[in-house]
Amino acid sequence: MMRARVSAATRIILLPSVFALVLAGLFGAPVAAKPQGVDLSATIDDRDIAETSATEPLRLQPNSTIRVGVALTNNSDGALRIRRVDLAGHVLGLTFFSYSTAVELTIAPGRSEALKYRLDLTGLEGQATGLIVADLAVIGDDGAPIASIPLDTDVRGSLYSVYGLFGIALAVLTALAIADAALAIARHRLSTNRWQRGLRLLAPGIGIGFIFGFTASALRWWVPDTGLWLAVAGVAASVGFLLGYCSPTPEVEDLAPTEEDETADVETVRFPDGATS
Repeated sequence: MMRARVSAATRIILLPSVFALVLAGLFGAPVAAKPQGVDLSATIDDRDIAETSATEPLRLQPNSTIRVGVALTNNSDGALRIRRVDLAGHVLGLTFFSYSTAVELTIAPGRSEALKYRLDLTGLEGQATGLIVADLAVIGDDGAPIASIPLDTDVRGSLYSVYGLFGIALAVLTALAIADAALAIARHRLSTNRWQRGLRLLAPGIGIGFIFGFTASALRWWVPDTGLWLAVAGVAASVGFLLGYCSPTPEVEDLAPTEEDETADVETVRFPDGATS
């Protein structure tokens, strides 16, 4: 009976990829949160952040200072207490850059208030680079967002930032998975089971999908929206699985001998006294 064998390289790329997929499915992309009765608008460097897009993102330059303006209208029946304003960038449900500004503001029912402050982007170079989806959120006393606005940002950070190293790690793991699959094909060591062959090439497919998304983001081709990125990774994974599933079934004699076969092939040696080994 043949036993399924999953190589170390396949496990290395498959487990983090599945974790990222599950994480993204649980948290998803950041979306605007606007409770009933609360109106929020914001500007950065006098530009309305709600009007940013993939083709016209908001440029964030490391070690610079940006001017932030926030306007809130409380149309609810109770007072709004604002603790801080957060600006954070997210990819696949993970936060890659974040800046918080503490404020002490209470807005009475039916009133409007405005905040203006300068935000220092020190340290941004080491956090992220490329096109990234972000959101500006107003946080209440309980730590929960009162309202937020999504925006597209163009972060001019370093490839050796946290986000850049995330992409480099994906590339290395994907290269290992591809090399492992290529060696198995070259040595005719793929399983005779079609599903197992499909799973063997599934991990490289997922990795290629993630690498494509990261490369497009880092080279500023697109904003890595979670749904679109997962769709690309899903298509690449499906192609990899189909390639493995539809690949020719290797001959049984081409497969590596099992431990039982190797034991059975050991020649019995007889000594003069009749003992064997």
